[in-house]
Amino acid sequence: MSGVAPADLGELRDAIGEALIADEPVELISGATKRGLGRPLQLPRTLDLSGLAGIRDYQSSELVLTAGAATPLDVIETALAQAGQMLAFEPPDWTGLFDLPASAAGRATLGGVLACNLSGPRRIKAGAARDHFLGFRGVSGRAEVFKAGGKVVKNVTGYDLPKLMAGSYGTLAALEEVTIKVLPRPEATCTVMLCGLDPTAAVERLNRALASPHEVSGAAYLPASRAAASIPPLGSHSIAALRLEGPPLSVAFRRERLLAELASDCETAVLEAESSAEFWRAIRDVAPLSRPVDRVVWRVSVAPTRGAELGEVIARELDASWYLDWGGGLLWVAVSGAEDGGAAVIRAAIRGGDGHGTGHATLVRGSPALRRAVPVFEPQSPQLAALAARIKMSFDPHKILNPGRMVEGS
Repeated sequence: MSGVAPADLGELRDAIGEALIADEPVELISGATKRGLGRPLQLPRTLDLSGLAGIRDYQSSELVLTAGAATPLDVIETALAQAGQMLAFEPPDWTGLFDLPASAAGRATLGGVLACNLSGPRRIKAGAARDHFLGFRGVSGRAEVFKAGGKVVKNVTGYDLPKLMAGSYGTLAALEEVTIKVLPRPEATCTVMLCGLDPTAAVERLNRALASPHEVSGAAYLPASRAAASIPPLGSHSIAALRLEGPPLSVAFRRERLLAELASDCETAVLEAESSAEFWRAIRDVAPLSRPVDRVVWRVSVAPTRGAELGEVIARELDASWYLDWGGGLLWVAVSGAEDGGAAVIRAAIRGGDGHGTGHATLVRGSPALRRAVPVFEPQSPQLAALAARIKMSFDPHKILNPGRMVEGS
């Protein structure tokens, strides 16, 4: 396997052009913290994008930042923190989930989280990574330099290609530069904990809170076993957690209103400041399910009203642990002992007894053999598969960039 590490846009174009002429596909890597996501690749060439880094333009007053796609997230977040700002989509750090060394956390890149469209608990309020992706410059599988979007928050020219790149896992283009929207960091934060509720009651209260005027920015549920492992001071109760952010007086007022409206028949606790931040980092980074590392981990997106039901159905049929984020709309499941990693049971549960249920399951952590044997991403309908094939043909007709990362043979 040969590797190339371009230092600028021209070298990136040339490297992809050489791979195209040789008809040798390339694997795009940078921090290499997400190589365990998607189907495993064994390609003749690697394209190391780590040299395409550095903050290139940061207009804090305009809430817009432009950086090389391989700029480490640590660098981005440090610069934003100094200006009292943040990446509102709360990108996760999955180094623990993938059992990588602690040093790997510093290698995660801005372009990587955008290419995989990874978002944390604040997605329910601030939107997904793709909603903060304003523009980019990159090289297609045709070895053509192109750019899309812009450096302003409101951009209505042409197609919204940044949203297409978000979640493409490097199969359409190699990103060289990205522009994102950033937001002010909240002055204060706290988390209201409702303890001891069963899954159905907990999700009902999470959604009541989300529908209220109290501007909840995080809504998660951990069944008793997961809660006990993750939040030892709170004992073995199940936990329904609601995060509030904003000016201190506003946070205090909304906290008291949530307690009055939702906690009349259950025990409660409140996490302030850093304790609250630590809890939501654990939810974001899938810490409750990270150990033991031999368990297969799935990320299941469904309607919020179905999350708890699916978790219970899956746990009855498999040796599985689970918890909920996004008010019940995101179900994390860790499975032990199933030959297919639980794929058949989980996807049957999504479809439901009548076969008409909707949602999708992504295999986030599994052995390379498992990720080759079962669909990592939810199988597409024939219509969606045909559309995806046409898009791939438009950007990478010779299947040079990360072929097979998302679907075998493409």
